[in-house]
Amino acid sequence: MTGAGLGGILFDKDGTLFDFRATWDGWGGGMLRDLAAGDAALAERLAAAIRFDLAVAAFQDDSPVIAGTNAEVAALLAAELPGRDPARLERALAQAAEAAPLVPAAPLVPLLDALRGAGLRLGVMTNDSHSVAEAHLGRAGVRDRFDFVAGADSGHGAKPSPEPLLAFARAMGLKPRQVAMVGDSTHDLTAAQAAGMVPLAVLTGPAGAAELAPLARAVLPDIGHLPDWLGL
Repeated sequence: MTGAGLGGILFDKDGTLFDFRATWDGWGGGMLRDLAAGDAALAERLAAAIRFDLAVAAFQDDSPVIAGTNAEVAALLAAELPGRDPARLERALAQAAEAAPLVPAAPLVPLLDALRGAGLRLGVMTNDSHSVAEAHLGRAGVRDRFDFVAGADSGHGAKPSPEPLLAFARAMGLKPRQVAMVGDSTHDLTAAQAAGMVPLAVLTGPAGAAELAPLARAVLPDIGHLPDWLGL
C-alpha cells in the first residue's frame, strides 16, 4: 500500500495513457474520408453523426467517440451508411484503430515501473475494444506492466457502470477504496465514484478542469504527476 492507502491504479486508455487529441484527431479525419469514399456530402453527415469537425480535423468536446464504446460509434456511423452492418463496421473500426498513431501522455515505461516498484497493481479499463487495448499497449511496449486489461467487450460492461472497475478490484484482491481510477472523462470519474474508488482526473483529454474537478479527488495535468501525488 502507498501512503495514500492505495494498492492499485486502474487507468483509462485514450486521453489518459495516450493523449487524446494527438492520437485520435488525425486518425478520425482519415477514417471518415475512407468511409465516405470521396463523397463530400456523406463525409459531412458522418462527421456530424459522431461530432467531428472536418474544418479543423478534430473531435468536438461532446463527441460520443471520446467516452463511448466502439459499438455505439459504429451504430451512429451505420445510420448514415445504408446497407452497412453495424457489427461488421464495428470490427472494421477496431481494426483501423489498432494502427492509430499513439502519442503517450507521459513517458510510460519509467512511470509504470515506478508505480509497480511501489507495490501497486496496475490495470487498464477502456470503453474501446479489448483487442485494440491489447494492440495499443503492446505497441507502446508496456503490456507486461499491467496485471489486468479490459475493454467494453470483455464481459464486465462499460463505463460509467462501476462493474468493470470492480472486476479489477476483485481480480487484484483489493477493496474498492484501495483503488484509484485515473481518467480524462466524466464517465471515468462517475464510474469510480459508483464503485467506491478514488477518482483521479487528468487533463490529456478534451474535458477541462472545470468539468472534471467536481467529480475528482484531484485533477492532474497528466499521469506523469501521479508519483508526486502519491508521495512516491
